[in-house]
Amino acid sequence: MAQQATPVRRARLGRTLGPEGTAVSGVVLLLPAGDEVSGRRPSPLLATASVRALGRRLTRAGRDEGLAAHVVHYRYRGWNGAEAHLARDADWAADEAVRRYGDVPLCLVGIGMGGRAALRAGGHEAVNAVLAIAPWLPDEDVAAPPEPVKQLAGRRVLIVHGTNDERSDPELSFRLAARAKKTNREVCRFEVHSDGHGLRHYRDEVAALAEDFVMGALFGHAFARPVEDALAAPPPLGLRMPLAVGFGKSLRR
Repeated sequence: MAQQATPVRRARLGRTLGPEGTAVSGVVLLLPAGDEVSGRRPSPLLATASVRALGRRLTRAGRDEGLAAHVVHYRYRGWNGAEAHLARDADWAADEAVRRYGDVPLCLVGIGMGGRAALRAGGHEAVNAVLAIAPWLPDEDVAAPPEPVKQLAGRRVLIVHGTNDERSDPELSFRLAARAKKTNREVCRFEVHSDGHGLRHYRDEVAALAEDFVMGALFGHAFARPVEDALAAPPPLGLRMPLAVGFGKSLRR
């Protein structure tokens, strides 16, 4: 009996979270968290829950602008070393967004290992902006090249990280932001003091910050004053900007 061929795994975009049947003028690609090493398929519901909730908020905010959002469903749960599967899937997703929607501004939004994927795939020619929330980054090793940042030139970049994150070292995202800021002034980073990896204590503030950044980066809306200040400030000030309680309510213009 002939051996059956193993089916090829393919990444895919989830169903649009934005308007259907209307003109799309901006796209957010949502990159869920993942593992450092795993050949398993991601669980479609558990892996995407946090980014799906954020995506719904973003599409509500961008409804009048024609914002569509898609969750990226990876082929593998793991980054898997040099294979960088999640970044490759993010890059494929950007290609697919261009195929579907044409020349519209594109923002990559990633959480955890998805944040690393967003930063790595940010060099795609269609990407205008990158938002990395509690990004997982590898420990710095003198024997290995540092995580690349040159691909972020010309993009607006926002990193958000809890200072008590025990899963993704916030100091590593600060160092990456500092290197990126040297060649790209449009980089900023917010610290969520005393919050952990899931940023549960300041969930509303983080979501409001994400909304403010995406609407500004994709559609030219005025940034809230703290975001504007963080982008303009020299390091380290603009890379250790505290996310204030009530952001999105009391601190807007």
